[in-house]
Amino acid sequence: MRRMHTILASTLVASFALAACQTQDAYTDETKTSNATKGALIGGLGGAAVGALTNRHQAGKNALMGAGIGAAAGAGIGYYMDRQEAELRKELRSAGVSVERRGDNIALNIQDNILFKLGSAELDPRADQVLHAVAIVLKKYKDTQVNVNGFSDTSGPRDRNEALSRQRAQAVADLLMRNGVEERRLNIHGYGETNLKVPTKDGVAEARNRRVEILLEPTNG
Repeated sequence: MRRMHTILASTLVASFALAACQTQDAYTDETKTSNATKGALIGGLGGAAVGALTNRHQAGKNALMGAGIGAAAGAGIGYYMDRQEAELRKELRSAGVSVERRGDNIALNIQDNILFKLGSAELDPRADQVLHAVAIVLKKYKDTQVNVNGFSDTSGPRDRNEALSRQRAQAVADLLMRNGVEERRLNIHGYGETNLKVPTKDGVAEARNRRVEILLEPTNG
């Protein structure tokens, strides 16, 4: 009977974790199981085993408690970032911004023709709508650090490109702050010609390399 309690507790928590960690793909409307589910299931089943072995006379009760703790720990950051990713995809569906998942991080890639005129760090009027949509989600998910990274193509002097990429990143960060994102969460970087999205030779005006990336990382601790 005690073994049956343990198995039942494990199964129930695994089912709850699976349901909670399924997300809806914003582009296909297909329900998918997120990466966080694996952690939740493993954590839940592991927690059930620990709970069952702790006290033989209360195996069922301890298994249920252990499974719940294990599932929460297993889902944790992954689930939090899954939900943020889903909301960003929804808000930015028609904004021309790509949403890319990188492990527990989320990258938003914004081509500079959406935000800036060629060779300028002055924001285009269209930037207000795009960055307002980004800020709506960022304000709901405060446990993420916001890295605003500027990049350039290889046309023009290298030092000028580095300065321009930082000026553009700063302009994006300033607009996010005006839309309510806290300054303490923002890190601004200008990487110039480094980390080209499309490798080119020097002196090539490649629009896909002129971009601002907003990289969201879970806050440590």
